[in-house]
Amino acid sequence: MDATWKKSSYSGANPNCVECRTDEGIVQVRDSRNPDLGILSVPPTEWHAFVTGVQSEEL
Repeated sequence: MDATWKKSSYSGANPNCVECRTDEGIVQVRDSRNPDLGILSVPPTEWHAFVTGVQSEEL
């Protein structure tokens, strides 16, 4: 990832999605429909753990 916000290719026309990017080594996530509501910032290791949990259906 880079400093450009990216939305999942799986979201298609679904407006309920998140966007993410990295900024200075921190993963940032925001609501794609309401980007001004705020940004969640997490370390890359925690983001990886979250994504892995979702992919394995643990979360």
